[in-house]
Amino acid sequence: MTCAACATRVQKTLAKQPGVESAVVNYANATVQIEFDAKLITPDSLKASVQRFGYDLVTDEGKTDVDELHRKASEKLRRETLGAIILSLPVVIIGMFFMHMPFANWIMWALSTPVVLWFGSRFFVGAWKQLKNRSSNMDTLVALSTGVAYIFSVFNTINPEFWTSRGLEAHVYFEAAAVVIAFILLGKMLEDRAKGHTSSAIKKLIGLQPMTVTVVFAGVQKEVPLANVRVGDEIVVKPGEKIAVDGTVVSGTSFIDESMISGEPIPVEKTEGSKVFAG
Repeated sequence: MTCAACATRVQKTLAKQPGVESAVVNYANATVQIEFDAKLITPDSLKASVQRFGYDLVTDEGKTDVDELHRKASEKLRRETLGAIILSLPVVIIGMFFMHMPFANWIMWALSTPVVLWFGSRFFVGAWKQLKNRSSNMDTLVALSTGVAYIFSVFNTINPEFWTSRGLEAHVYFEAAAVVIAFILLGKMLEDRAKGHTSSAIKKLIGLQPMTVTVVFAGVQKEVPLANVRVGDEIVVKPGEKIAVDGTVVSGTSFIDESMISGEPIPVEKTEGSKVFAG
């Protein structure tokens, strides 16, 4: 997803699928929570529904290394951004200060072509997929603006007589197309880096959560993975342990440190009927 509109599009697409009760997309960490009837639709069908719009959905996190996918995507974005900036700088300098030097237009054409058609190809691919579904997003805007500027400049470079014969100068806008691509890629890279730092902080907080809990089954205490805990289970929290899930105290009393939640440094007394929160 490249913008908030993409998140909205994915959410609406998933919500319209048969058997889906709700779909909530979190654009910040690129995740979606879906409630669906497995008898009516499968994860693969949900994945196919968003792929038609140029997006993707990882439904088998156990088999797919999501962190590795993010790392490769970030590295590719970084390379494209650096390449676009390096090639755009001379185009801007020539276009602003040396536009009348010999072969200036041809040089700018040569330098801007990789920026627009290679480093900026993601925008044109995304815009084409949106067009096939009679939709639009930020990719459409970027592809349309830079594409028109680039094609118009190429025409004026090859056929300047079309304008000069009419008493007009054949202006080119290679620097505009290249700079727009470079700046948008730079913005995406900075956004990706900020999201990466946020995700890292969240993962560190999640790492503080206990991996197993002690659940009472028919009067017998048994240690089970946290993922296996269900609503209604009775959990035993021993002195010094962390609260693994939200719940209500059914028996016993204790003092719990809730400083990570409320900021209050003094432990809070919990008795039968009191609410407790994970963390």
